[in-house]
Amino acid sequence: MNLSKIRAFFFDLDGVLSVGKENPRYLGGRDVVAKIKSLGRKAFVLTNDSTHTREELCGNLSNMGFDFSIDEILTSSHLTALYLTQRLGKSNFFLVGERGLSLELEAAGHQLDEDRPDAVVVGLDRHLSYDKLDRAMRSVRDGAILVGSYGGAVYMGDHGPALSAGPIIRALEYGSGKRAIMIGKPSPRMFRLALKRANEKPGNAIMVGDQIETDLVGAHRAGVRTILVLTGVETRDSIERSRIKPDLVVDRVDDLARFL
Repeated sequence: MNLSKIRAFFFDLDGVLSVGKENPRYLGGRDVVAKIKSLGRKAFVLTNDSTHTREELCGNLSNMGFDFSIDEILTSSHLTALYLTQRLGKSNFFLVGERGLSLELEAAGHQLDEDRPDAVVVGLDRHLSYDKLDRAMRSVRDGAILVGSYGGAVYMGDHGPALSAGPIIRALEYGSGKRAIMIGKPSPRMFRLALKRANEKPGNAIMVGDQIETDLVGAHRAGVRTILVLTGVETRDSIERSRIKPDLVVDRVDDLARFL
C-alpha cells in the first residue's frame, strides 16, 4: 500500500502507541510519527480514553518520546464536553466514569450534580457499583439525556483485552429504555472533528488502530481509510472472520515506516 498521498494520519493510543492506563508502556510509533511530520504531513492521536485529560495524555506521550501538541490529541472525554456545550450550554451532569472525564467536563464549564442532572455521562468506570448504575438509570428515566463518551466493548489493558465503557452504556440503555448519544469511536463524530482539525478531506486521511469494532467501523463510516496493527485486540483470525476489512494490516505500528 502506498501512503505517499495520505496527508493526515490518525493514531489510536491503547494497543497502538502504548499499552496500560496508569503506567503506560511504549509499544512503538516514535520514528513513524517523526517521519510523517518531517515530510510535512499531519499526525493526530484519536483515542477513546476517557480516564485521562488531554494534558495528562500529552505528558505521557512526551515521556515516551513523542512530539504531539495538545491540539493534536483528540479524546472522547474532550469531545463529550464539547458536545454538551453545543447542545445544552453549561449543564449539570451525573458521572459514570473516572477523574479524567470529570475534569474535562468541568473545564468546559459543566458541573457535577447527581440530584438534578441534565445529562448522564458515561465512560470507562473501573470503580463502578450497582448503586451508581441504578441512580444513573433513574436519572435517565427522569429525563436526563444519556451520553456515551464512547462505545467500545473492550480496550487493550495491561493484561490483554479489558471490559470497556460499551457494556456499561448498554446496561443503562436497557434499564432506562433510552438510546445513548455516542461521541467517540465508532461514532463518526470524532472522525469529522479530526478531519476538520486537520483541514483534510476523508480521502486524504487514514486511521491506524487495533480494533475493528471502534477504529475500523468509525473510520469507514466517515470515509477514512484504515490500517490495523496486531499489538492490540485483533488477531489475523478475527480479521479473517470480520466483514469489515482494513486497507492494510501490519504486525506493529513501526512497520509503517517502509510504506511512507
